[in-house]
Amino acid sequence: MADGIQRLVVVGGSLAGLRAAEAARQAGFTGDITVVSAEEEHPYDRPALSKQCLLEGVEAPTLRDDDPATGLGVTWLAGHGATGLDTSARQVVVGEQRVDYDALVIATGTRPRQLPGLPAAAGIVTLRDARDVPALRAGLGPGKRLTIIGAGIIGAEIATAARKLGAEVTLIEAAPVPLQRALGRHLGLLFSEWHGESGVDLRLGASVQAVQADNGAVARVVLGDGSVIPTDTLLVSIGVVPNTEWLVGSGVELAGDGSVLCDEFLETSVPGVFAAGDVISWPNAHTGLTARLETWTSANEQGSAAGENAVVRVEDRQPYSTVPYFWSDWYGHRIQFTGVVTDREPEVVFGSVESRKWVALFEDGGRVVGALAVNEPSKIMKDRRRIREGMSWEEAREIYRALSARVAVGAS
Repeated sequence: MADGIQRLVVVGGSLAGLRAAEAARQAGFTGDITVVSAEEEHPYDRPALSKQCLLEGVEAPTLRDDDPATGLGVTWLAGHGATGLDTSARQVVVGEQRVDYDALVIATGTRPRQLPGLPAAAGIVTLRDARDVPALRAGLGPGKRLTIIGAGIIGAEIATAARKLGAEVTLIEAAPVPLQRALGRHLGLLFSEWHGESGVDLRLGASVQAVQADNGAVARVVLGDGSVIPTDTLLVSIGVVPNTEWLVGSGVELAGDGSVLCDEFLETSVPGVFAAGDVISWPNAHTGLTARLETWTSANEQGSAAGENAVVRVEDRQPYSTVPYFWSDWYGHRIQFTGVVTDREPEVVFGSVESRKWVALFEDGGRVVGALAVNEPSKIMKDRRRIREGMSWEEAREIYRALSARVAVGAS
């Protein structure tokens, strides 16, 4: 363990913060750990909010079977978000309280971006934490009219749940191609067809001119082309904003988007202060980019890396890099993606698009750099490993040619 570190403070009690505390203990840290969590609940699995929580009305599964305070031997300050950071005094400000630290991990995550000009009306919702689920689910029954602004991953998952529960859904996207940054133009266009097939009214390249209310409740959305969408519930899903206002003036350097800038060890510009999860931008050696990853997998991995690096000796710290990975469930289908996209159209190397069971690969510089699997969960982690190892494009294609041949023989 690092000399002089007796008190670790983790700000943020969700996935990345929990993993940081766990990793510190697993690394052998026996000092005091304090977790400052704005939420009252024990850490829970956020991806479930837009899936089974909406569909089944159940609570999100917790990330640990026990009380994390007891199980990890930590002080868990629930329901109290950090309000400031004094790096000179090495103190986290929590309202009127000051919490001393020797090492600190920032894991405060993000919050939904707000749409300017919205009226103060019932039925306008976002989805970020468990407290948002009941109001949204109340608007997803038969005959209810749900309008979603933003056709990203979360918007698509909520549209899926809404259609299954019988709601009428209109999905509004400002871009001409949804999910182009995450999946590329070709796949973005391909998956946009699923919405129409499932009865969702998808409006691409559409701008919102006004959101109108009647009798204190949202009633309609007016688009830039003049069309009017009657609405009982309006979900705004247009991205997120890092929760870093409490760091202003602390000396912790922030990027232009408000995220915390970290080095390859997930340490910030202030020595002894680390960060992890949706709230950070860091140089990913695998992609060569300094950027933010808003995925469950990166928050899980980064939390562990930051928690360990915060308490070990400097010479024992490990750099963190990753092959990005995320998954989503749309209309009864599992979509998984790993790596990065390119401008080129990906090649389908296994199965067929028509069968809704297939794998496609992205190539760049003679190597496979990205992989997408639809309803083929056994394939994607092998592709993630191949991308990490720098496998050549031809070798990756040959693996799938041989696999396809074996499947064809078995089916004959």
